Amino acid sequence: MQTLGSIALLAGFAASVMAAMNVATGLALKEAALLKMSLRWSAIILASIVITAAILEIALLRNDFSFEYVANNSNIALPVVFKIAALWASLEGSIVLWALILSGYIFATAFRFRDRLDDRLVGFAMLTLFVVSAFFFFLLIGEANPMGTMARPPLDGAGPNPLLQNHPLMAVHPVMLYLGYVGFTVPFAFAIGALATGRVGEGWLLLTRPWTVAAWGFLTVGVVLGAWWSYEVLGWGGYWAWDPVENVSLLPWLTATAYLHSVVVQERRGMLRVWNLSLITATFGLTILGTFITRSGVLDSVHEFSNSSLGPLLLGAFAVIVVVSFGLIAWRAEMLRTVGIIESPVSREGSFVGNNLLLTAFAFVVLLGTMFPLLVEAINGDQLSVGSPYFDRLTAPIGLMLLFLMGVSPLLPWRRTDPETLRDRAFWPGVFAVTVLVVSVSLGADSLYEMLGFLAAGFAAGASIRHVVLASRRQGWRGVTGRSGGGMIAHLGLSVLALGLIASSAHGTEIEARLAPGDTVEISGHTITFIERIDYFDGDNAVIEIAVLVDNDEIHKPAITTFPNFGRPIGTPSVATGWREDVYINILDFSDDGSEALVRVIVRPMITWIWTGGLLMGFGSLLAIIPSRKRRPEVPSGSADSVDGDAETSETLVGA
Repeated sequence: MQTLGSIALLAGFAASVMAAMNVATGLALKEAALLKMSLRWSAIILASIVITAAILEIALLRNDFSFEYVANNSNIALPVVFKIAALWASLEGSIVLWALILSGYIFATAFRFRDRLDDRLVGFAMLTLFVVSAFFFFLLIGEANPMGTMARPPLDGAGPNPLLQNHPLMAVHPVMLYLGYVGFTVPFAFAIGALATGRVGEGWLLLTRPWTVAAWGFLTVGVVLGAWWSYEVLGWGGYWAWDPVENVSLLPWLTATAYLHSVVVQERRGMLRVWNLSLITATFGLTILGTFITRSGVLDSVHEFSNSSLGPLLLGAFAVIVVVSFGLIAWRAEMLRTVGIIESPVSREGSFVGNNLLLTAFAFVVLLGTMFPLLVEAINGDQLSVGSPYFDRLTAPIGLMLLFLMGVSPLLPWRRTDPETLRDRAFWPGVFAVTVLVVSVSLGADSLYEMLGFLAAGFAAGASIRHVVLASRRQGWRGVTGRSGGGMIAHLGLSVLALGLIASSAHGTEIEARLAPGDTVEISGHTITFIERIDYFDGDNAVIEIAVLVDNDEIHKPAITTFPNFGRPIGTPSVATGWREDVYINILDFSDDGSEALVRVIVRPMITWIWTGGLLMGFGSLLAIIPSRKRRPEVPSGSADSVDGDAETSETLVGA
């Protein structure tokens, strides 16, 4: 099996290299026949990595401990769902997953443009994709080879890190995250194609629009599921700690969100070309930088589950991406001159420029806080970390301004704004915002930042609802599809998520109590009664649960599990979830005789709104890919018809 897997990896690497050479030759010699072979090459590459992944997954399911990867990341007692998820639980498997998704995107791209493979723009895009594929296959046949063998296979494996085997989100979160990360390879490749061919107008943006929106949607859901996993698994009662691994998933989301909005201005007005090329380059580059940080172990992280020697290779790839991309941008500087101008900052394009600036500033703050410890250590050898206060203090005002722009932007016409029109369009969103503010104050909102946040999020939600209602009246259910309708659903989702973030960050109650069976503790109007302690074995894992009754209604069972191959017990919290607030219960310790449990109980409001808003954003991106019934005809930038002063029919993208 290992031999077949190794052959498949070598075949994938060879096919990627030969495909890149084939396309490069076709471009150089203008041989259309060579360019049209890209679909066949992409099929071979996909087949190679599918065989590799299937072999590794079968080995995991069959407990074939002759595979070093299986021996290190699985065991006999591991539930099937976590054996499947073990494919991406460690370094080698995660690179297999990356290459598998990348190969799928490459094949899908070649198939989608199968009638245009001899187009030089598509040709350079395919060349870029094949080069990226060759790099990841190179990792798999070298430092990240998953086909290593055990000279003496053990009777049982070590199993994955316990944190990776106690919640089903582990089976979903990494896949969604990688679908987002890798998906941005496609628009990046077309950006390189546009620069290489000099076709830097709006054509490449239109070709890659659905790919970009899909990747953004996957990444959005992946980031939210990661926060959900942290909340459900790590036991500290929060969902975002500004940990380096969390940050590197947020960074490409920020730049991609800016890109999604910025491209609308280029399509409509022929502006922001350098911005757009820079943003998609930054987005793709940050996915590689994030993999470097996650897999190299250069920064301490509670999510860090493997260290490797891939760091220099990944960092080198990041450097190549930056140098080549920005070198091409500099080379095409004359072609990238802006066609139009911003006539008024109080306009749709003016708000999108503000959106670019704020999201870029947000990304810079996060990147600086994440990388600063690494820079300090490289300079003088000192180790330090940047904590939550830095991130919270600097990102909160930026986030507040972004919420404000998200509400105002859909109401603004292109070119310039008539005050009376803006006032009319802002009326109902304003009423909705004031209503949200009044309700929040009546429920306990008391700080200025909190009230401003509720007001801005309420206004953004109101603007989104207004747009959806008007579009639905005109087009029925298709009013919520297409870039405009789906974008407004995503805006609404982000507004809901923001309300949850603001409320859960500003409020919450926490207590620690030592309880014996029959004892009751009260917190924020909730009663928690300790019923009994339950000891049992789950396979080889020793589990201690306590049954607690929450509000005389539901039984919850937080637990502590001792994994034989891990050095310390792992707590698994239990959460009583509600639309208004969560009751979060976690075991901290037991008394020496085991009769009493030290528990932490946290009551935090509106947590469910965060998960609901994030999933609604993902759903909005799905709707944005579906064409609306009446599609706007594409017109050349700069023409009289390329601008529409009616914000009611203007397109708005997801995010912000």
